[in-house]
Amino acid sequence: MGDPETDELRVAQVERARREHARARAAEDPAEERQHVRRADKAAYLKAKLDERAEAEERVQQGP
Repeated sequence: MGDPETDELRVAQVERARREHARARAAEDPAEERQHVRRADKAAYLKAKLDERAEAEERVQQGP
């Protein structure tokens, strides 16, 4: 199991990506839509990095 803080951050990024995708769908202005899509993409990127961090933490906990 990964660090609880890392797990919380991963969940937060998933929620942020969902919110931003919803805002992008609701946006009336194309520029606003692109902004929300970029934010959702950033949240997905950060979630992927947190996944990598969790995997590294698990490897350290398991030891050699």
